[in-house]
Parts: sequence; C-alpha cells; structure tokens
Amino acid sequence: MAVGAVLAALAVLAGVALLGLSGWFITATALAGLVPAGALMFDVFMPGAGIRLLAILRTAARYGERVVAHDATLALLAALRERLFRGFAQPGIARALAARPARLLFRLSVDVDALDSVYLRLLVPGAAAVATALCAGVALALIDWRLGVGLPAALLLPGLGLPLWLAGAAERAARRRAAALEALRVRGVDLVAGQTAWLMAGRLPAQTEAVMAAEARLAEADDALHRLETLAGLVFGLAGALLLGGMGWAVAALGLPAPQAALALLVALAAMEPFAALRRGAIEMGRGARAAARLLPAMEAVPPAPAMLPPQGVALRLSALRYTPPGAARPLFDGLSLDIATGEYLVVTGPSGAGKSTLLALLTGEATPQSGGIALLPHALLSQRVELFQDSLRGNLLLAAPGADDAALAAALQEAGLEGLSLDSRLGEGGAGLSAGQRRRLALARVLLRDAPLWLLDEATEALDGDTARQVLARLGRRDGQAVLAVAHLRREAEMADRIIRLEQGRITGEWRRGKAGFAEALARLRPG
Repeated sequence: MAVGAVLAALAVLAGVALLGLSGWFITATALAGLVPAGALMFDVFMPGAGIRLLAILRTAARYGERVVAHDATLALLAALRERLFRGFAQPGIARALAARPARLLFRLSVDVDALDSVYLRLLVPGAAAVATALCAGVALALIDWRLGVGLPAALLLPGLGLPLWLAGAAERAARRRAAALEALRVRGVDLVAGQTAWLMAGRLPAQTEAVMAAEARLAEADDALHRLETLAGLVFGLAGALLLGGMGWAVAALGLPAPQAALALLVALAAMEPFAALRRGAIEMGRGARAAARLLPAMEAVPPAPAMLPPQGVALRLSALRYTPPGAARPLFDGLSLDIATGEYLVVTGPSGAGKSTLLALLTGEATPQSGGIALLPHALLSQRVELFQDSLRGNLLLAAPGADDAALAAALQEAGLEGLSLDSRLGEGGAGLSAGQRRRLALARVLLRDAPLWLLDEATEALDGDTARQVLARLGRRDGQAVLAVAHLRREAEMADRIIRLEQGRITGEWRRGKAGFAEALARLRPG
C-alpha cells in the first residue's frame, strides 16, 4: 500500500514537472528564436530529453500505481472479509444477524467495498496532493523563496479545507444513500424470491410499492450527492482560477523572466489538480464511516477460547454450569453438571423451554456461560435447521469435509439413506428439489462425513418416516466408540440410548440407565414414532 501511494505521488509530480518544463521550454524557445544569435546558442536537446523522460516516468508510475494500489486494496479487502466472517460467527453477533440474514451479505459485500474509497480515493490521492504541494514549493523556491512559501500555503488551505467541508456536508446524504441501497436490495430480493407467497397473501402490490419507495429514497440521496459534487467542482475551479491569478500577479510583481513566469504559472495550475481529485473520496467518506461503524463490532469481537478437552474416557463434561439467557430475570442453568462417557449414547428429554436447545447452543459456542466449565471432544452438530445451498449435492457435502473424495461422499449418502441420489444432482435455493426428509438426511450425511468422536443431535430424525428413521438410527448406533448427545421428543430416537435424562427449567429432574429401574417407563413417556 505504501508503494502504491509513492507511485501515485510520483505520477502526479511527473505530470506537474512535465507541464512546467514544457511551458518553460516553449516560452524560452520562442524568445530565443527572436534573436538569431540566441537561437544558435539555445540548447533544445536537454529540455527535450527531460520532457520525454518525464512523460515516460508519468506513464510508468501511473500504470504501476494502478496495478500495485488496486492489488493491495483487493488483497486487504479479501483478508478483511475473512476476518469479518469469523467475527460475525461470534455468538452475540451471529444471533443478531440470524434474524435478518440479508444484513450479513450486505456487510460482507457492500460495506467492505465501501472501505476501498478510504485508500483509493482519500489516502492515495491525499498523499500525492500534499507531496505535490511541498515539492512544487521547493521547486519554485529555487526561483524565489517567496514563491516557495506562498504556493504550498495557497494549495494546502483550499485543497484540504474544501474536502473536509465537503465530507461534513455530504455525510448525511451519504448515510441516507447507504441505508436506502441496503433497503432496496433486501426488498428487491424478498420480492423476487417470495413473489409467489406475496401473491397468494395479496401483498404483492404492497411489496412492489415498498421496493419503489426504497428506490425513490436512493434516487433522492444520489441527487443530493451529485449536487454537492457539482458544487465542489465549481468551488475547486474557482480556487484554481484565483490561484492562477494570484501567481500571475506574483510573478509580475517579482519581475520574473517570461520562461520562469510560464513555469511558475503552469506548476501552480497543475498542482491544484490532485486536490480536486479528493472531492469524490470526501463525498464517500460518510458512506465509508457508516460502513466502518457497522463492521467495527465484528472486528473487535474476541474469539472464544479453545474448547477444553475432557479427561481420558470422557467425551463431554459440564461442571457447575451457570447461564442466564439475554433478558431473563434468573439463570436457566445454575450449577448444572453432567458427564458423557466415550461411546455412550445419552438422550436428553423434557418439555419445551426446559433448556435442551440452549444446552446445545452452549456446547457449540453459540452461547457463552457466565461461569462453570465445558470440556468436550471434537464434535459435529445436527441442528433442527438444515442449511443447504444452490449447488450440487457434492458441493453441499464438501462443506463438511472439503478433502473427501467421491467414494467417501457416496458412502455418507448411503449411510444416511440417500443412496438413490447422484452427487451431480443440482439443488435449488435452500435445497429446493429435495423433500423435507431428504434435506434432513443430507444434513445427517454431513455429520457422518465429519467423523467426530462426539455427535450432538437435535431431533435427528424429525420429518423422516418411521422406517427410514429407524434405518438411519440403526446405522448411527453401529459406530464403535462414538459418543452421542441427542435431544429427542420421539421414542424411536431414544430406543438406542444407554442413558436418558430429563431436563425441566434447566435442572436434571430424572436419570435412567438402560437395564435399570425406570428406563422403560421413561422411554414409554416419549412421543411414539
């Protein structure tokens, strides 16, 4: 990035020097031609060589700046997206984004793209403009020190002051534009993806009007920004004219020779140009500031500590776990302790609100306990919600095991009861093309591919018919050394359990082991299936 800024400054300086030297050369040549003796003595080769050198230098520096600066920016934004995605995966931020998933895409795409203006349209041209003002002052100081002091002051005051004023004036409109653009995209996607549902509910015209209203707000904000940019262009033009007039008065007052006067005038004229290039970046500063403010929480998110490993022979251990859900008046879990041995199949039952799903959220890091310890082996989760993508069956499976070959993928499909599907089968958005049961089994195939020593299953056979569900459960139960914690409401999901526990209001109110008193009764109390 530093190299890109240096190349940008070099390109601008070469352009200013080229214009100044050309003006001096043309004026000096014209004056020399008035006197035959002067024309014979005048050296046209050195200035001509300098002009060609500066032209080549400007072109090369401009090309290098484009390549280096844009490559650095794209690399930085790519790394930023990865860091943000990891930050968005933190429990608090992930839960907030889950309510409106479109925001996640907007943050990773539009908000990150808004940050490129900070470097490409503010830092790089700003550094080039300041370097130009200082170097132009040094060059004119060789002619007269008063020009060397006056020119940088005349450049920096309006050249930096106007962009700062413009950034403040455009901030509100830039923020309104960012909000309107987000609303337009979200509503547009909702309209296209859910048009059938909108039509059936009689809300299609209302949703269309909402899209048009968002577009109108976007157009209004764009119009405000265009007006400010036009005004800024006029002000910069006026500042350039005043600077050129002031420089003309100064060279006349100093009585400079015509070639030096031409050089000074053209240097002053060219040195204002890089400052004018800052106006677009200044207008987008509000957009970049808004994007940075929205991305900052994810950037500052502290990643959770690595999961502690349990002692030998234990797959999962909870020690005096205490957790209060957000907004709750009292803890859900207060001193909860639980061990699952390696190879043990534990089923957790209980009424709605007992804490079963919250327990899984704590185990997977989606929620963080206030106190207590969680130690568990590497695990795989099968949650109630199945996330599938518009891709091939192979692509959806490879999310669980990127290095798996087709033989391993086919084996996982067969073990999950999907042996009739081809790996090349295409799925629509959200897994469209599969039945609810097939989607569930595909998610189960992902769990099988992970080959983790601990499985966390949340109603693993929900939406499956009885025969298919029992086949899947039978395959799961044949794995040696596999520990399972399964949240279940159906009797079929608990029939293979080594132990059943019942949760009520975050407390274990019952525990039954296979072959011991009460196990059959606990199993019979579950919903048939």
